[in-house]
Amino acid sequence: MENFFSVSDVEDVQELLKKAMEVKKNPLVNKTLGKHKTLGLIFYNSSLRTRISSQKAAFNLGMDVITLNIGSDGWQLESKDGAIMDQGTAEHIKEAAAVISTYVDVLGIRCFAGLEDREADYNEEVLQNFIKHATVPIVNLESSTLHPLQSLADLVTIETHKKKDRPKVVLTWAPHPRALPQAVSNSFTEWMKKADVELVITNPEGYDLAPKFTEGVTVEHDQKKAFEGADFVYAKNWSSYDSYGQILSTDPSWTIDADKMAVTNNAKFMHCLPVRRNVVVADEVIDSENSVVIEQAGNRVVSIQTVLQEFLKIRWRILRTLKIL
Repeated sequence: MENFFSVSDVEDVQELLKKAMEVKKNPLVNKTLGKHKTLGLIFYNSSLRTRISSQKAAFNLGMDVITLNIGSDGWQLESKDGAIMDQGTAEHIKEAAAVISTYVDVLGIRCFAGLEDREADYNEEVLQNFIKHATVPIVNLESSTLHPLQSLADLVTIETHKKKDRPKVVLTWAPHPRALPQAVSNSFTEWMKKADVELVITNPEGYDLAPKFTEGVTVEHDQKKAFEGADFVYAKNWSSYDSYGQILSTDPSWTIDADKMAVTNNAKFMHCLPVRRNVVVADEVIDSENSVVIEQAGNRVVSIQTVLQEFLKIRWRILRTLKIL
């Protein structure tokens, strides 16, 4: 694994899940693995769980952490090749990525979608340029279209609570007053396709995810029908992919409530947080004993620690091969 951008970077998802479950069981077993190593974190956007979980995971491995907030702590970075930089950006990613690589051993980057230009967002210009020009592994802390660390944490949550070998997992659209990216939903879908689950996606007409993610997945536009027999219900809003970035509906009938959860197989309720209570989900559901959202958030430490551990072990193996250690 050279970088952690998407599930495609993972050779064996089940093997990575096994390692994650071991980290969850004993988070300090490799507490000196990252000694004298540094994790760099670059944030183009605000963060709560990603920032703190990344720092906690690094500390569990004995790593130091350097954090940079673009726009407030550092220069605005240009990402377009061939750009004439006579406007707002002061430094190009080409130099920034190369320089930062001399300071850190692993670099995590968070950069959201603009939701105005679908092609630009789905080309992942910022992350792909960092991957191209950095000389250290890049970890996707959430990009325009993907959030793999969240998806690995979700997989750990499902593995922890599943009561049968192949549970039914429902990803459901829910209303929201703002236009949100498709990143969490895209990523969750591609990770679940690699997992041993029955995945069903339910959303209103006009809110289907990109075909490359939903290929081979059951998409049901009747939410209550989709919920029938579900073992896990994962709620998430996303704006339209076809009418890119637009809010086509805020229909409150899609809010997750107790009546809808009643048709499930006593399903666990999941959400990546932050969540708008009584818009996305009713209090009666998120505050119920079947809600696992806090543990799910806690598993964000597990997911990034597992990924960092893999990079550190690869580095140690290389150094041993070169007889530097």
